[in-house]
Amino acid sequence: MAKEIERKFRVSGDAWRSEVRRSTLLRQAYLANTERASIRVRLEGDSAAQLSVKAMRPGMTRDEYELPLAVADAREMLERLCVGIAIEKWRHIVVHEGSEWEIDEFLAENAGLVIAELELESEQDQFARPPWLGPEITHEERYYNFRLAQRPFRHWPQNLRAAP
Repeated sequence: MAKEIERKFRVSGDAWRSEVRRSTLLRQAYLANTERASIRVRLEGDSAAQLSVKAMRPGMTRDEYELPLAVADAREMLERLCVGIAIEKWRHIVVHEGSEWEIDEFLAENAGLVIAELELESEQDQFARPPWLGPEITHEERYYNFRLAQRPFRHWPQNLRAAP
Protein backbone atom coordinates (compact mmCIF):
# COMPACT_ATOMS: atom_id res chain seq x y z
CA MET A 1 0.00 0.00 0.00
CA ALA A 2 1.31 3.46 -0.92
CA LYS A 3 1.68 5.75 2.08
CA GLU A 4 2.56 9.41 2.30
CA ILE A 5 4.02 10.69 5.55
CA GLU A 6 4.11 14.45 5.40
CA ARG A 7 4.42 17.44 7.72
CA LYS A 8 3.05 20.85 6.69
CA PHE A 9 4.01 24.30 7.94
CA ARG A 10 3.18 27.91 7.15
CA VAL A 11 6.18 29.80 5.84
CA SER A 12 7.38 32.96 7.53
CA GLY A 13 9.04 35.60 5.37
CA ASP A 14 10.93 35.27 2.09
CA ALA A 15 14.38 34.08 3.23
CA TRP A 16 13.74 30.67 1.63
CA ARG A 17 13.69 32.20 -1.87
CA SER A 18 17.49 32.45 -2.04
CA GLU A 19 17.69 28.68 -1.44
CA VAL A 20 15.34 27.53 -4.26
CA ARG A 21 16.92 24.83 -6.44
CA ARG A 22 14.09 24.46 -8.96
CA SER A 23 10.46 25.47 -9.42
CA THR A 24 7.50 23.98 -11.26
CA LEU A 25 4.12 25.52 -11.98
CA LEU A 26 1.35 23.14 -10.85
CA ARG A 27 -2.32 23.26 -11.78
CA GLN A 28 -4.60 20.75 -10.12
CA ALA A 29 -8.25 20.16 -9.40
CA TYR A 30 -10.45 17.49 -7.93
CA LEU A 31 -12.64 15.01 -9.78
CA ALA A 32 -14.26 13.91 -6.54
CA ASN A 33 -14.08 14.32 -2.78
CA THR A 34 -15.86 11.68 -0.75
CA GLU A 35 -15.74 10.78 2.92
CA ARG A 36 -13.08 8.19 2.13
CA ALA A 37 -10.90 9.67 -0.64
CA SER A 38 -10.13 12.61 -2.86
CA ILE A 39 -9.32 12.11 -6.54
CA ARG A 40 -7.09 14.75 -8.08
CA VAL A 41 -5.73 15.50 -11.55
CA ARG A 42 -2.52 17.55 -11.72
CA LEU A 43 -0.53 19.21 -14.49
CA GLU A 44 3.15 19.73 -13.73
CA GLY A 45 4.30 22.47 -16.08
CA ASP A 46 3.65 21.49 -19.70
CA SER A 47 5.34 18.13 -19.66
CA ALA A 48 3.84 15.85 -17.00
CA ALA A 49 0.50 14.97 -15.47
CA GLN A 50 -0.84 12.56 -12.91
CA LEU A 51 -3.99 11.24 -11.30
CA SER A 52 -3.86 10.87 -7.52
CA VAL A 53 -6.12 9.18 -5.03
CA LYS A 54 -5.57 10.19 -1.43
CA ALA A 55 -7.29 8.94 1.71
CA MET A 56 -9.48 11.54 3.42
CA ARG A 57 -7.87 11.14 6.78
CA PRO A 58 -6.32 14.10 8.58
CA GLY A 59 -2.84 13.83 9.97
CA MET A 60 0.67 12.99 8.95
CA THR A 61 0.20 9.58 7.34
CA ARG A 62 -2.29 8.90 4.57
CA ASP A 63 -2.75 6.36 1.81
CA GLU A 64 -1.85 7.90 -1.54
CA TYR A 65 -1.75 6.43 -5.05
CA GLU A 66 -0.32 8.31 -8.04
CA LEU A 67 -0.65 7.30 -11.67
CA PRO A 68 0.84 9.02 -14.74
CA LEU A 69 -1.60 10.63 -17.18
CA ALA A 70 -1.22 11.92 -20.71
CA VAL A 71 -0.92 15.71 -20.54
CA ALA A 72 -3.74 16.17 -23.08
CA ASP A 73 -6.04 13.95 -21.01
CA ALA A 74 -5.19 15.87 -17.82
CA ARG A 75 -5.95 19.21 -19.52
CA GLU A 76 -9.28 17.89 -20.74
CA MET A 77 -10.19 16.56 -17.28
CA LEU A 78 -9.25 19.89 -15.66
CA GLU A 79 -11.48 21.77 -18.11
CA ARG A 80 -14.50 19.46 -18.10
CA LEU A 81 -14.73 17.22 -15.07
CA CYS A 82 -13.46 18.89 -11.93
CA VAL A 83 -15.41 20.29 -8.98
CA GLY A 84 -14.47 23.45 -7.10
CA ILE A 85 -11.77 25.78 -8.31
CA ALA A 86 -8.44 24.74 -9.79
CA ILE A 87 -5.48 25.14 -7.46
CA GLU A 88 -2.59 26.96 -9.08
CA LYS A 89 0.77 27.18 -7.34
CA TRP A 90 4.49 27.32 -7.80
CA ARG A 91 6.23 24.38 -6.18
CA HIS A 92 9.73 25.40 -5.15
CA ILE A 93 12.28 22.82 -4.01
CA VAL A 94 14.59 23.92 -1.18
CA VAL A 95 17.16 21.68 0.50
CA HIS A 96 17.94 22.52 4.11
CA GLU A 97 20.47 20.46 6.06
CA GLY A 98 19.83 17.37 3.95
CA SER A 99 16.01 17.58 3.89
CA GLU A 100 14.18 18.38 0.66
CA TRP A 101 11.35 20.82 1.32
CA GLU A 102 8.52 21.49 -1.11
CA ILE A 103 7.39 25.08 -0.75
CA ASP A 104 4.02 25.74 -2.37
CA GLU A 105 3.42 29.38 -3.26
CA PHE A 106 -0.27 29.58 -4.12
CA LEU A 107 -1.70 31.78 -6.87
CA ALA A 108 -5.10 33.10 -8.00
CA GLU A 109 -7.83 32.51 -5.38
CA ASN A 110 -5.27 31.21 -2.88
CA ALA A 111 -2.64 33.92 -3.45
CA GLY A 112 -0.81 34.96 -0.31
CA LEU A 113 -0.64 31.44 1.11
CA VAL A 114 2.80 29.80 1.27
CA ILE A 115 3.15 26.31 2.74
CA ALA A 116 6.26 24.17 3.27
CA GLU A 117 5.89 20.39 3.16
CA LEU A 118 8.38 17.71 4.11
CA GLU A 119 7.90 14.05 3.23
CA LEU A 120 9.28 11.63 5.80
CA GLU A 121 10.10 7.92 5.99
CA SER A 122 8.37 7.61 9.38
CA GLU A 123 6.36 9.83 11.70
CA GLN A 124 9.26 9.77 14.17
CA ASP A 125 11.86 11.16 11.73
CA GLN A 126 13.78 14.17 13.04
CA PHE A 127 14.74 17.13 10.83
CA ALA A 128 16.39 20.51 11.13
CA ARG A 129 13.91 23.39 11.19
CA PRO A 130 14.80 26.10 8.67
CA PRO A 131 14.63 29.65 10.07
CA TRP A 132 11.78 30.52 7.68
CA LEU A 133 9.54 27.72 8.98
CA GLY A 134 6.38 29.01 10.65
CA PRO A 135 3.75 27.15 12.69
CA GLU A 136 2.90 23.53 11.93
CA ILE A 137 -0.44 23.02 10.16
CA THR A 138 -0.26 19.27 9.46
CA HIS A 139 -3.50 18.60 11.33
CA GLU A 140 -5.41 21.67 10.10
CA GLU A 141 -7.68 20.46 7.31
CA ARG A 142 -8.46 23.96 6.01
CA TYR A 143 -4.92 24.00 4.55
CA TYR A 144 -5.37 20.78 2.59
CA ASN A 145 -5.54 21.39 -1.14
CA PHE A 146 -8.93 19.76 -1.56
CA ARG A 147 -10.31 22.23 1.03
CA LEU A 148 -8.60 25.18 -0.69
CA ALA A 149 -10.44 24.16 -3.88
CA GLN A 150 -13.73 24.41 -1.95
CA ARG A 151 -12.96 27.43 0.23
CA PRO A 152 -10.04 29.45 -1.14
CA PHE A 153 -7.63 31.28 1.13
CA ARG A 154 -8.75 34.74 -0.02
CA HIS A 155 -12.24 34.03 1.40
CA TRP A 156 -10.96 33.21 4.88
CA PRO A 157 -11.42 35.79 7.66
CA GLN A 158 -8.42 38.11 7.95
CA ASN A 159 -7.37 36.68 11.33
CA LEU A 160 -6.93 33.22 9.73
CA ARG A 161 -5.01 34.60 6.74
CA ALA A 162 -2.54 36.63 8.77
CA ALA A 163 1.08 35.70 8.14
CA PRO A 164 2.75 33.72 10.93
